[in-house]
Amino acid sequence: MSISPQRKTAEAVVAAFNRMDVEAIISHRSPDCVRQFLPLSMGLKDQNNATYSKSLINLRAIFHNFYLTINDLVEDRDARRICLSLNARADTMAGEYVNEYMWLLDFDESGTKIRRSKEFSDTVMERDFFPKLKAAMEKRQAGQANGKAEMAKEF
Repeated sequence: MSISPQRKTAEAVVAAFNRMDVEAIISHRSPDCVRQFLPLSMGLKDQNNATYSKSLINLRAIFHNFYLTINDLVEDRDARRICLSLNARADTMAGEYVNEYMWLLDFDESGTKIRRSKEFSDTVMERDFFPKLKAAMEKRQAGQANGKAEMAKEF
């Protein structure tokens, strides 16, 4: 059996993430695609392509050596739906980022564009890691501001 267009697209999205190529990631989404974060208890808002792109650009500056590994891929060809189990790893100023994701992707009729993305992530990791990352970023920004003030005093 040949590889379906939606599987090729899903694998291309993962490859684009591994390059942190925001344009390529967004290019695989339909114009009206919506990204939904799950579980809903996380309280995160859905993202359209513009919001998602901005979010990815911000993350690209923070997450270095970001890499996704596909652990499992389940496909319903008739429904044009793929479910991916993924591990993520990256380096950040707060240390190593390691997370697990489950993506449920619905595709258009051609199988080349994602219409809807539902993304589950490890909520304990989200709860514990992102406050540490925010604190490290704030500390770095404060240090840069102090450094600039010290340099200004010297001149």
